[in-house]
Amino acid sequence: MFEHLKALPADPILGLINACNQDDNPNKIDLGVGVYKDDSGHTPILQCVKTAEQFRTDNETSKVYIGPTGDPGFNTQMTRLIFGEHQIIDQNRSRTVSTPGGTGALRVAAEFIKACKGDVTIWVSNPTWANHHGLFNAAGVKVESYPYYDYENKSLDFSAMMATLANVGAGDIVLLHACCHNPSGMDLNVEQWQQVTALAKEKGFTPLIDMAYQGFGQGLTEDAYGPRLMANELPEVLLCSSCSKNFGLYRERIGAFTVIAKDSTTADIALSVVLAVVRSIYSMPPAHGAALVNTILSSEELTSQWHDELAIMRKRIAHNRQMLVEKLIVNGVDRDFSFITRQSGMFSFLGITPAQVERLMKNYSIYMVGSSRISIAGISKHNVDYLAKSISEVIK
Repeated sequence: MFEHLKALPADPILGLINACNQDDNPNKIDLGVGVYKDDSGHTPILQCVKTAEQFRTDNETSKVYIGPTGDPGFNTQMTRLIFGEHQIIDQNRSRTVSTPGGTGALRVAAEFIKACKGDVTIWVSNPTWANHHGLFNAAGVKVESYPYYDYENKSLDFSAMMATLANVGAGDIVLLHACCHNPSGMDLNVEQWQQVTALAKEKGFTPLIDMAYQGFGQGLTEDAYGPRLMANELPEVLLCSSCSKNFGLYRERIGAFTVIAKDSTTADIALSVVLAVVRSIYSMPPAHGAALVNTILSSEELTSQWHDELAIMRKRIAHNRQMLVEKLIVNGVDRDFSFITRQSGMFSFLGITPAQVERLMKNYSIYMVGSSRISIAGISKHNVDYLAKSISEVIK
């Protein structure tokens, strides 16, 4: 059977990680991997997570399955974290299940969408997280794209986005990034969220919101503006969330999938379909990460500590953006890179050519995706001078 297989190309990000790991240049910089790093280049465990883990070690009494919906406490806490004191909670219109990471949530969403309506198209932004296409295609869902990032002007091409979405069919799905757009860093503002919501109501398409970075942009409440608005204004919304970044629980693989329906009865029916999807994919979700998040969000003290630790990460990323732009100016770069400071979250496009990206890797051991997408968290006060000088030399 295996003799007919052909080797598939490695994921570009995984290939970058491997190349960087094998590079013995002491000045090497990894700007490819999308994980938070502190100024020493380490991805730490949050102190609130350590405390929650100790509590779990002391109090866990069984390793039995937790059921296909996952941890009920986690599901409730995540719904409240995302939607706040929202009327959908009072109206009992939402249903949330725990999933193996945000990626698992997206795959459950894709299979759920397929079960609801076999002949459906999901519209994703151009560009979008690379794995969106693979996840949806694997579920047998057709994927199209709408304009989003203006590479030439380093800005959001909102008019082109709206012109395309105006022609999206009723019943189709439009994927939106809640905040910290991956990979461009360009987010919808309040007025733009209002316009997209009004268009969804008019045209009848259903939003699928990918919320992987709540709290990494402007703040926990500010980053949830779009999802909360859409949940208030629209009869149906799908949302995938992740605890990998804002809780630092990358390897625990914990996320959630939330269905918002027009009423409680419809929400129950939708949940029954979601659970059938879950049963056919992974049967039961992992428990550990969900228990940690539930412990933190159920404690005023730990929640307060988490808010403080999350603010440190958010402010560090914003500082890195400003620091890089300033260092480029110091190194004589006359090209305007100020757009980097107007973006949010972990990522940005430098706007340099693939050939220049290649030179940065080969000549300076600076690793990034060929599109020039960089992980802002990979910048530090220890490497920013070398990084800015190298970019300056490459683009002159």
